[in-house]
Amino acid sequence: MKLVRTKEDLRTLRRKWIFKGERVAVVPTMGALHAGHLSLVEVAKQNADRVIVTIFVNPKQFNNPGDLDNYPRTEDEDAAKLAPYGIDALYVPTPDQIYPKGFSTNVRVSGLTEDLEGAHRPGHFDGVATVVSKLFLQSRADVACFGEKDYQQMLLVRRLSEDLDIETEVLGCPTIREEDGLAMSSRNVRLSLEERAVAPVLKAELDRAALAIRRGADIRVVLDSAKAQIERAGYDKVEYLELRDAADLMPVSNLDRPTRLLVAAMLGDVRLIDNIPV
Repeated sequence: MKLVRTKEDLRTLRRKWIFKGERVAVVPTMGALHAGHLSLVEVAKQNADRVIVTIFVNPKQFNNPGDLDNYPRTEDEDAAKLAPYGIDALYVPTPDQIYPKGFSTNVRVSGLTEDLEGAHRPGHFDGVATVVSKLFLQSRADVACFGEKDYQQMLLVRRLSEDLDIETEVLGCPTIREEDGLAMSSRNVRLSLEERAVAPVLKAELDRAALAIRRGADIRVVLDSAKAQIERAGYDKVEYLELRDAADLMPVSNLDRPTRLLVAAMLGDVRLIDNIPV
């Protein structure tokens, strides 16, 4: 595993691989790696000859400065976790490699980004779209792996890659969960013991709601009930709990197409999100 700090060094590696006709995968992350990230690495290895994992804590996708300050930086630990996977490059660019002096370009994907996460985190998806565009162009990867846990983000990245003719195929990978159903997230370490005991209610209520909707129950009644149950269990606030079209996240009123239940809720000062297919 080669540690790479500059885009020039990354491109030098990439040119060697292109010359050999090798297929390249990239797994963009912000570090603080857990089993969910490592599952993306496994998928990348199955779909490419060479694998690049990137670590960059992107300031443009944090609408709360406190979240940016508190985000864990664990490069050494992350490198140790990646070592057994035999990846080819760990790209940890310095800020000037992504946002050099005078940088003034912003990438925005409309339609997919105004609702749900976009409504609660202003500017977040512009930051995601901008940094992902940079990483795709710097790595020139054939394929990129993104987790379905951040479902709206995955759709956004797929859309921007298609719209901008970036030759990077975006693979959606299943959400990895703890034994009690909680979706793995770097934020989970911030939960207190009491909060951690409450956290699995989010997935349990998604499952209950999905089953009721599949059986023909009134969608709005089911969602209102699930929201109340989540808050009754100890969550401070459910920001949204919605059934949406799985392809474009538009609201739906029946199951005549693939759909997705998506939720975001505050537990103490930790914001948790999750989603499941219906």
